[in-house]
Amino acid sequence: MATEIAKAAERVAKLRAQADKLSGPLAHAQAQLEAAQEAEAARRAEREAEYNRELSHSWRDRAEEAAHSGDDAHTRFVEALSAEPWFAAYVEYRAARYRRMHVLTAAQRAQTALGEPVTVPEQRWYDAQILDEIQRVVEKQAAALGHSSLKNWKRPARIAFRGGIDDGC
Repeated sequence: MATEIAKAAERVAKLRAQADKLSGPLAHAQAQLEAAQEAEAARRAEREAEYNRELSHSWRDRAEEAAHSGDDAHTRFVEALSAEPWFAAYVEYRAARYRRMHVLTAAQRAQTALGEPVTVPEQRWYDAQILDEIQRVVEKQAAALGHSSLKNWKRPARIAFRGGIDDGC
């Protein structure tokens, strides 16, 4: 039994020696990993701060450019829309509603100026469901298009920020 204990103790001593021998390089490797992670976090924080500073100073120019980037498209849209027969009919309908509103408002003012009780009915606001539906579709498609172009606009900075590529962004 004593020999078994001695053998087990010898084996424990060998394994401890091996563990001590390997723990030094492991601790060193862990320290290098932590230092590299901290350096990467600091580098990313600096790149983010640089990007934020640049955007903070240039956002007006970028917003102005983005705002006017759709001017030609808007002109084409209005021209195409104006050529549609259903749109011309809708404009005619809205013009009639506008004329009615003008007459009612003038009559209400006249009765009030004369001190008469106002018998003119209040304005009735008609929901333009067709416009609401068109607007919902347009907003949905515009958001998708705007989002995809925003992705492309931010892509170089995102790549540089996340991947560490230094391409001047």
